[in-house]
Amino acid sequence: MANTKTKNATAVRVDPERSLQLALAAARTAAEHRGRDVAVLDLRELTAIFDYFVIATGTSRRQLHAISEEIDRVLQEEMDDKRLAIEGYSESRWIVLDYGSVVVHLFDDETRSYYDLENLWAEAKRVDLSTVLAGIR
Repeated sequence: MANTKTKNATAVRVDPERSLQLALAAARTAAEHRGRDVAVLDLRELTAIFDYFVIATGTSRRQLHAISEEIDRVLQEEMDDKRLAIEGYSESRWIVLDYGSVVVHLFDDETRSYYDLENLWAEAKRVDLSTVLAGIR
């Protein structure tokens, strides 16, 4: 199920609130599994391809796998959504989970610094996670 429809190269958002809820659930799940520096970038005004990036850092291959698997479980079982694609799982330096309107990026420290997505997408608004992440850890 695509969350955007394209007509004459103009994207029409189907449900931006749904995209935000998916992004927040992924961010919360990453933080609950000790993902560090969790961020959600709102890209709706910058691209028609997706609505949000969720970015988190893990400390090991095992942790990155656990975070990615738990995000999949939560978004599928609790949010009734399905991942469209996954990249980087076997290398585990940068795992990308594509849910259509939401793309989750899970990095190790070195790779996150190298690609610096927050700087690359510096014009994106950061979603305030203080309420979503309150009480975690």
